Amino acid sequence: MLNSLQVPLHDFHAKHGARFVPFGGWNMPVQYTSILEEHKAVREAAGLFDVSHMGEFTVEGPDAALFLDLLLVNHIKKAPDGKAIYSPMCQSDGGVIDDLIVYRITEEEFFVCVNASNSDKDFGWFLKQAARWKHEVEITDVSDEFCLLAVQGPKAEAILLEVGFKAVASLKRFWHIQASFSGQKIRIARTGYTGEDGFEIYCPPAVAETLANQILQFGAPHGLVLCGLGARDSLRLEAGLPLYGHELSDQITPLEASLDWTVKLGKEDFIGKNALTEQAESGIPRRVVHFKLEGRRIAREDTPVINSDGETVGNVLSGTMSPLLNSPIGSAIVRTESKDSPLFVDLRGNKIALQLAEPPLHKTG
Repeated sequence: MLNSLQVPLHDFHAKHGARFVPFGGWNMPVQYTSILEEHKAVREAAGLFDVSHMGEFTVEGPDAALFLDLLLVNHIKKAPDGKAIYSPMCQSDGGVIDDLIVYRITEEEFFVCVNASNSDKDFGWFLKQAARWKHEVEITDVSDEFCLLAVQGPKAEAILLEVGFKAVASLKRFWHIQASFSGQKIRIARTGYTGEDGFEIYCPPAVAETLANQILQFGAPHGLVLCGLGARDSLRLEAGLPLYGHELSDQITPLEASLDWTVKLGKEDFIGKNALTEQAESGIPRRVVHFKLEGRRIAREDTPVINSDGETVGNVLSGTMSPLLNSPIGSAIVRTESKDSPLFVDLRGNKIALQLAEPPLHKTG
């Protein structure tokens, strides 16, 4: 804890009663009231998250689009200005280095958001590949120049309209715009990590607390509450969204993670293309699946998944209690051929069936 970094709004969170935990090298608010209350607020109204621990890079230059297209499995060059593109970034063997979002600003200017715990690793990878391929591109780590506030939930748009961001009414999902607040340039994206409508706002630290206070002021009548990492994790797992180090890792490919839609094998080239093409053609050996459980016991990470014969066919990747379903949910990676057969976990001697379901889990069955 003593070595954890603090987000610029640390004192703001402490004043509002946050409980802190170390996460990704940062001292982060995990909850303010209860994870249950915060989770339900996002599903029914809105929540305000501080995710300023995330890393940000700029990628600029004549070869910027070409460079990012080579690093990422998704299409970057074909994206229009103003588009946000989600994509895994792979090693040559197809394992995932990180999953990130690229914001195209112009043909030669891109803004990239990466996971906090991978920021240094990703930046080194970007620099290494730029030197290797000799692209005319300039890469800058601008993480210290931004706070990142996320307003998530069905009332998010109405709240930001009242704050004064009129342009969000016409902003489509996974698009972004530049705006201004308190004399400073900010970037608003209609993206998120909860399975709900919402926005992420990149702003200079100097205006972050003022912005957070205004969102709270205008959001409170709509039911908005401050939310921490606890609700963020339960929300994303209900929605079936991956967390790096769990559903994605250097040992799990995007195809195995069931993120086939992000992998553009028709692109001329990208790092990992050969390995992913071979995997797609020969048969994807494992798949990430999502499940529900009867009872109250949560299947935690690394719990073995077994078939009817007691043979281990995979393991749990994430597990938590769904506040909406009031039952345990989770994700697991299992052998592909076992997906259509009964699967179980052994919890303290009790063999409990996995009820496989397609996300969002809180809206199925």
